[in-house]
This record gives sequence, structure tokens and C-alpha cells, in this order.
Amino acid sequence: MREHVRKLAESAGLRAWLTQWHGQLVSRRRFLQQLAGGTAAAFLPWAAVSGKEAPPSEALSEAARWQVLDAVQQHLFPSEPDAPGAREIGALAYLKFIVGDDSRDVEERAFILQGAGWLEDMAQQLRQASFVALDEAQREQVLRRVEDSAAGRNWLSVMLLYLVEALLADPAYGGNLGGVGWRWLAHIPGFPSPPLDKLYPELLKR
Repeated sequence: MREHVRKLAESAGLRAWLTQWHGQLVSRRRFLQQLAGGTAAAFLPWAAVSGKEAPPSEALSEAARWQVLDAVQQHLFPSEPDAPGAREIGALAYLKFIVGDDSRDVEERAFILQGAGWLEDMAQQLRQASFVALDEAQREQVLRRVEDSAAGRNWLSVMLLYLVEALLADPAYGGNLGGVGWRWLAHIPGFPSPPLDKLYPELLKR
């Protein structure tokens, strides 16, 4: 993934590509949510196959959901000796910024948090343990199972999208701490960085 991200960042069309990818994800997500009736059925194929009722992912607290999301990000983009990972780039802080941004699509923000609950349900079903308690191989197994469903693939794609954005965004938005992503990619950003009152959510309020 790292080499793929590096090549994307070096492409002159990166911004347009991210915008196009995001638009496709939003369209697919809305279709899948309508198809699933807003339930975990499409996300958790084992529920339909086993005949068991899908577990109540809504019972997972918001704090627990963020712990799951943090674990997913670190698995998808792990730290390496010569490269930053999700933790170093502040991926979780950036995702919290996205979910807390009232200017963004409400359904998309809810989809991110709901997916964490559904993923936790999958971990409990497959491994009888919380996703955050699993080792690397067990997490991979659960995520691969999630990937078996169209809604699950879509959720993972959304997670990857915001990992890439956290790697490339201005640190003012919470990710790319200290410009670590830019340095890793040998990218020279534009200046100056926006002050807090000029971040795009604030500009949209005017």
C-alpha cells in the first residue's frame, strides 16, 4: 500500500482522483444502505447464512467505536522503521475531524461509526473477542471476512480514503502531524497553512 500511496501522491492528478474516488464511495454507500435497509445484514454475510439474528451493534459505546476505528487504521497503515503509520500521521484525529464536520454528508459520517460497530460484531462472532484485543493475524481474518460483502468493502474503502487524506492533508486539519506525511513523500506543500478561522468548515459558515 505504501508504494501505491507514494505513486499517487507524486501524480499531478491526485486531488482530482481523491475527489472522484470519494464521490464514487458516497454513491455506492447510499445504494448499499438502501439495499440493506439500514441494517448490518449486507455488512455481515454470516448473519444471513447462519440464520442467526444480527447482533445489536448499536449497543457499542461511541468511545469503544473509536477504539475499534483506531485499531483498524493501525492495521491498514502500520508503522514501519522508515515510514510513518496511522499513529504517526494522526489518522484518528483526522477521522474525528471528518466525523465531527457538520458540513459533510450526515449519512457518510454515521456510516463510519456504524461500520465500527458491525466490525466489532464480526470479531465477536468469529473470534469471541473484541477486535481491539485480537492479534495481527486475527484482525486480518476479520477484515478479510468483512471484505466478502459489498457494504464491507465499501466501508474499508472509506477508511482507506481518509487514511490517504490524513497522510496528505494540512496539519491544521488534525492529520499529517508536523508534516510527517509530506516529508515521507518528499512533497513541498503550499504556504501558508490556514489559521483556525480559515479552515474550510468555518469558511462554509460565512
